[in-house]
Amino acid sequence: MQDGVFFRRRGLRYIDVASGRTIDSLYPNEADAARSCLAEKHGLIRGETFDIEVDVVNDPIRSIEDAYLRLHLLSSRDMKPNSMPMENLFDVLPTVAWTSAGPVFPHVVTKLRTAVSIEHHQLIVFSVDKFPRMVDYVLPSGVRIADADRVRLGAHLAEGTTVMHEGFVNFNAGTLGTAMVEGRITPGVTVGEGSDVGAGSSIMGTLSGGGKETNRIGRGSLLGANAGIGISLGNECIVEAGLYITAGTKVRLPDGSVEYARNLSGRDGLLYRRNSQTGVVEALPTNQKTWGGINGALHTNND
Repeated sequence: MQDGVFFRRRGLRYIDVASGRTIDSLYPNEADAARSCLAEKHGLIRGETFDIEVDVVNDPIRSIEDAYLRLHLLSSRDMKPNSMPMENLFDVLPTVAWTSAGPVFPHVVTKLRTAVSIEHHQLIVFSVDKFPRMVDYVLPSGVRIADADRVRLGAHLAEGTTVMHEGFVNFNAGTLGTAMVEGRITPGVTVGEGSDVGAGSSIMGTLSGGGKETNRIGRGSLLGANAGIGISLGNECIVEAGLYITAGTKVRLPDGSVEYARNLSGRDGLLYRRNSQTGVVEALPTNQKTWGGINGALHTNND
């Protein structure tokens, strides 16, 4: 067992009045922080403060409040992806209707819509999901997010990260340095300093398909538009646009030998491409200068 990492926090939680069940939890930095919403005003939910202490390294998730604390710690950069046990997260988190009048359980939405109509409020249901938008709970410094719906609470965005409209960052995943995200970063996946996840690209995580290997992208690498990887990329690697490399992809090396891609996982300085004449997937030596690196001007924050 590792040495414990204990966090003691005061939080704000919403409770479903009818069932007494916790809906969500917020952990603000300010001691006098408060929140309210129309669902609370009309008596469908109630807000209250609470205290919690958790060993986030050794203990499994034991409550909704515990689950939200870990998601907050990831998005506030107090903990990094894959540093805490998260296996039972989906079992603990309830499904919530995230609305313009506050979070409620889905079966309460009709009652909420009727209640807020008295105030001429047209209820909007943003999503029905286990995870809220990150920016409604944690807004990390030095980041740009073009579409907040596409970054879940529990995403870890390092200073200087830009997430464009088609970028998506899931929980327990994200960037470890300045990076451009225009594709999908799935749970468990990390992207290193100076790397670019191209438009429409994707990186295999561990939630679906039974995979246990945690994939990552190293520093100064490029995952091309509409490309994908089921292996890790090391530093200064490139995957050409449209090429999807799984662990079982056969890759021809410069010396003519052939390796499964899983055996190349994590190696530095490789360009993966499909030969346009033969259709063979190749790995050639390369470096960041081949594509020039990300544009630093796009990742400055002028707040």
